[in-house]
Amino acid sequence: MLGGRRPKALALFSGGLDSLLAIRLVLDQGVDVEAVHFVTPFSVGDERVVDRFGEELGIRVHKVFLGQEFLDLVADPPHGYGSQMNPCIDCRILMFKKAKEIAGRVGADFLVTGEVLDERPFSQRMEAMLLIEREAGLEGRVLRPLSARLMPETEAERLGLVDRGGFLAIRGRRRTVQLRLAEKFGFRDYLTPSGGCLLTDPAFARRVRDHLRYEGRLTLVDAALLRVGRHFRVCGVKVIVGRNREENEKLLSLAEKHGIPYLRVEGYKGPVTLCVGRVDDAVLDLASRMTVRYSDAPGGLPVRVVCVCGGNREVRVVRAIDDDELARFRV
Repeated sequence: MLGGRRPKALALFSGGLDSLLAIRLVLDQGVDVEAVHFVTPFSVGDERVVDRFGEELGIRVHKVFLGQEFLDLVADPPHGYGSQMNPCIDCRILMFKKAKEIAGRVGADFLVTGEVLDERPFSQRMEAMLLIEREAGLEGRVLRPLSARLMPETEAERLGLVDRGGFLAIRGRRRTVQLRLAEKFGFRDYLTPSGGCLLTDPAFARRVRDHLRYEGRLTLVDAALLRVGRHFRVCGVKVIVGRNREENEKLLSLAEKHGIPYLRVEGYKGPVTLCVGRVDDAVLDLASRMTVRYSDAPGGLPVRVVCVCGGNREVRVVRAIDDDELARFRV
């Protein structure tokens, strides 16, 4: 007890099994817990899972969107990238700093995470985890219940707010212990480990590298566009071709809202195509041919393509680009 009250923790909650188990282990020691769930422009996963487990555990979950601050780190991470374009160390530092602010507001005595020592080679090595704590101004205040007995003693343990003996000594990528505990506690349908960020996906990371090579920075509009369609680079201009009705609607909405030139075929079902950058006749010609290629128009026939650029609307009559030529522009 602290002055007659129970200790309180703020948990970083991804919705995955490790963070679920960490929270449960701390709750079982009589600690009050609130959680924070971070979302970025490149997050994937069903947010309803986070809500459901918050209700099951009986804890309040704060949701925080990391926007331009996060994108600036993706463009230029002080501590570098992981296996792809994931700036995991700098991302964790940003999350910890935000969590520290929330902890102060809700009166939490320490933070809790589901991190497991050496589970991830870039951000969950001992030295990396301690570095993140220091740079976030949280040295000794982050409890990692799944690996606590392998980590330096935290302030919460020294003060007797929690019992170190009730925590675990898990190390590495094998998840045998976690899966056994999940069965014991009845946790099912949790989010997939390491699957919550598009930046770890090699194909998506290639898009981000291409974008930064030409643009040098990322905006929220850029992030939204990177998640949609087939991507091509034509004379320095990004050409994005929708793959289905849902993507076409997203692309058209973004084009109209932000004044981005777009193309559509006339008379046939087909994609919405955006041209992001400084367009000229050569770019519009190739983008028109790409649009026809992914439409239902018969192969080899000339097709009318409507190009909308600013307040101007023009029609081009083109044939579909052939696949060999198309491959040269694919990102």
